[in-house]
Amino acid sequence: MQVSLENVGKLERKLTVRFPAEQFESRVRQRISELGRNVRLKGFRPGKVPVKVIEQRYGDQVRGEALSDLIGSTFREAVQQQNLQPVANPNIDTDGKPQDGEIAYTATFEVMPELPTVDVGILKIDRPKAEVGEPDVDRMIETLRVQRRAFQKVERTAADGDMVIVDYVAQSDDFRHPAEGRERAATVIGGNTALAAFDGALKGHKAGEELSFDVEFPPTFPIPQLATRQARVELRIGEVQASHMPEVDAAFIRNFGIADGLAGTFRKEVRANLERELENALRARLRNEVGSKLAATYADLDVPRVLEHAEAESLVRAAMPGLSGEQSIPAAAIEAALPIAHQRVIAGLLLRQIAQSNNLRVDNRKVTERIAKIASTYEEPEQVVELYRNNPQMMDNVRTAVLEDQVSEWVADHADTTEVALSFDEVMHPQNTAT
Repeated sequence: MQVSLENVGKLERKLTVRFPAEQFESRVRQRISELGRNVRLKGFRPGKVPVKVIEQRYGDQVRGEALSDLIGSTFREAVQQQNLQPVANPNIDTDGKPQDGEIAYTATFEVMPELPTVDVGILKIDRPKAEVGEPDVDRMIETLRVQRRAFQKVERTAADGDMVIVDYVAQSDDFRHPAEGRERAATVIGGNTALAAFDGALKGHKAGEELSFDVEFPPTFPIPQLATRQARVELRIGEVQASHMPEVDAAFIRNFGIADGLAGTFRKEVRANLERELENALRARLRNEVGSKLAATYADLDVPRVLEHAEAESLVRAAMPGLSGEQSIPAAAIEAALPIAHQRVIAGLLLRQIAQSNNLRVDNRKVTERIAKIASTYEEPEQVVELYRNNPQMMDNVRTAVLEDQVSEWVADHADTTEVALSFDEVMHPQNTAT
């Protein structure tokens, strides 16, 4: 096997690999022979199928599999020989045809960058601290009341808090939603729903009215072709419904699994849930704080584009939950997410570097605790714990998250760290409290 290496970018490499054509032909003959012993074809006894028949029936498939196997094995050998660390599977270019007794292919891929030794002592970290107070419990109970409210049809104009049923069509350039007719939807005015952009136009109007207006759909709108786009909307109001809030009585409390229906028990349960959410949010805030300071301090670090693009796609899909896995992501959305993705990739690489340099390993006890806390939010926690234990990917995700939190804590302990006291709402809804 002959290997030549070319640098075609800061992190992009091109390997040209040549291996003997006889190695390929030998692999094909071996596979054909195996098929001849095992394949069953009508009109032939087992193990007696002529080689020519096997080649006619399976030759192309066997050659394709043999070539793929040899490319895979020789590529792994080549990158080991060249001391390379590919980030992802390579792009392979080959015609697969022998020339001068050899078969050649080129493999183009990105490699991991050389990571610096991170001096965490120069980082200035703000570590958030917060507690759950009685007003936070009150606000959560009020939110639960809102979630359980009922709506009744009224004969008046729409106001804040009302649900409005509409039949609408949106036209943006040459895209129309829906493609034919109109779509029926409901939105609660002031409720931050998917159709919140309609709120201003709907207030003060009543059932039966026809409206036409221009609107800019938010980035999170579930129809990708309309997200972030200006559109002309035409709609008819079908109904206006007023909301009616439930009382916090025994019946209301029992709806949340509190068997005794007592207000005291209910408040304890609400507080426990808020404390669990706050703990998760504080961990995320610290992880983001450490990651952003690492990314800012080592902003010149080159990172693989494939990792940036994958992170950008993950960010967009998280922001657009209505986008199915089969739907392609608008190129503009990916482009907009790339700067944040770049920072997150830098942070992730450096956090792993810190873990390796300081021999930080995942604490299995914390993994068990994290799964138990996740499971505690479900009706049958034992089944959830079992689900995690039997799913390697889910376990790996939890282990990765726990290790990142451990490394973030370690960085905060060794950096120039200042504790910052925040309210529960400032931690949970930073966009609402930013000045």
